Amino acid sequence: MGKFLVAFFSAGGVTKQVSSKLASAIGADLFEIEPEQKYTSADLNWQDKNSRSSVEMNDKNSRPAIASHIDNISEYSHVFVGFPVWWYREPSIIDTFMESYDFSGITVVPFCTSGGSGIGNSGENMKALAKDANVISGRRFTGSVSEGELKEWANEVI
Repeated sequence: MGKFLVAFFSAGGVTKQVSSKLASAIGADLFEIEPEQKYTSADLNWQDKNSRSSVEMNDKNSRPAIASHIDNISEYSHVFVGFPVWWYREPSIIDTFMESYDFSGITVVPFCTSGGSGIGNSGENMKALAKDANVISGRRFTGSVSEGELKEWANEVI
């Protein structure tokens, strides 16, 4: 077994909570994918077609800048990538993350948080952005998922 990383983007805190539980459950390092320009409440208003998140998600080429970088991605055998579901897929900042690293030889495991929407085509999208990664099917969790449930799931994919 190799070294594990849980990298996540969280807009409202739920994905951060789930990611922290997952990292604790599997003994993984934790990395928050933070945008250079933080999202405001107005930016996240999905009902406003002119909000930042709406504009980004409507432009498949949008790549919001990330504030920090992982220097040693090649040290990890598995990178769990967590995010809230936006417009039935991963947020554009996850696309930035996937294009920012060489995932050769690394298994990427997407997971999302949502009260109801599924993970959609996120895994396929992420695989297209990191062609040399082994991107496996992901899973959706709610904020109430237990550390035990996360550990059981992670053990199935490791």
